[in-house]
Amino acid sequence: MPFHASVTTPLSWLGIALALSATAYACLSLWAWFRCERVRKHRRANVNDQASRPVSVLKPLHGAEPRLYENLRGFCEQHYAHYELLFGVRDPEDPAIAVVQRLQREFPQLPMALVIDPMVHGANLKVSNLMNVLAQARHDWLVLADSDISVTPDYLSRVTAPLNDPRVGIVTCLYHGVSHAALSSRLGQLFIDDWFAPSVRLAHAFGSTRFAFGSTIALRRDALEAIGGFDALKDTLADDFWLGERTRQLGLHTVLSDLVVGTDVSETRLASLWHHELRWLRTIRAISPLGFIFSFICFTWPVLLLALLLSPSVPCLVIALVGGTARTVRYLASWRSTARPSRWHDFWLTPFRDALLLVEWAGALIHWRVDWRGQVLHARDHAPSRYP
Repeated sequence: MPFHASVTTPLSWLGIALALSATAYACLSLWAWFRCERVRKHRRANVNDQASRPVSVLKPLHGAEPRLYENLRGFCEQHYAHYELLFGVRDPEDPAIAVVQRLQREFPQLPMALVIDPMVHGANLKVSNLMNVLAQARHDWLVLADSDISVTPDYLSRVTAPLNDPRVGIVTCLYHGVSHAALSSRLGQLFIDDWFAPSVRLAHAFGSTRFAFGSTIALRRDALEAIGGFDALKDTLADDFWLGERTRQLGLHTVLSDLVVGTDVSETRLASLWHHELRWLRTIRAISPLGFIFSFICFTWPVLLLALLLSPSVPCLVIALVGGTARTVRYLASWRSTARPSRWHDFWLTPFRDALLLVEWAGALIHWRVDWRGQVLHARDHAPSRYP
């Protein structure tokens, strides 16, 4: 491709604009990563769990997911004085029951209950499960965590510590992907580590707290009751986000914990990864439609390539080199906070990852349909009204 020294046509200027946008995002997300690391190191301290209150951990389960036993076992090994584990399933034949029963035998000293209740309270089956489990919870500090989350022994101490401040509504955690050998799983890990997490860190660095993740939501029972309980979320799609949003509407703060947990990426086929990520992107579009439209600038490699095709000029090339360098440095710098075995592991997949994201982004713009565990939902129909 011959490069020209100057920019002369409208298409060339469009290419420059695209290159500038993608490069600005790459540079800012790199800055946000370093900023986040400094904040994490500053905030990390030994938390005395004796000064904390008893906690009820609510774990909705559905099926025998890969590594379910290992992930749930991590919650049984917490260095926390007083807590109980409550597992909920809807189907009495659910294979997750056997995993919970194994843990009950392995940790007989730990308060642990299995709630089997087929009652459906609304369109969101996960929230229905949580409503059934909450009825058995004994404590006023609550921690909700998805079934595919892996944690360290200091998890409960660190995520509940901010709840001592009455101004805090919820505490939530970012997460990194835990993949296996399949290509689809590795691409799914990059979706989380190389696109989703950097965008959250960047938004947080600029002061946004409009997030809450199913990986962890810690809150007090009085805050949950103030927003109308789980009943207010039973027909929503992004229940984790709206749980945080409703507490923010009450004037309470959202705290992003310094702890990053792991989440399994279990897809074994590209088709299942496609459907999972399309559901995720359509949900994000429903929550923040304007921000989602402009999120294409996050897909660094294809956007820079398109920019160079539109503007094969020296200025555009220089901008693209800066953007590509920033993207590469961010990938290499973040490997210790992910589950990648080495700095360069799967770096070669990032252009394919970005290209797939761009196609999924376009697909998410076309339709609102969401397929989730056998249910067909429409993302735009599942945003709750304001709290009563």
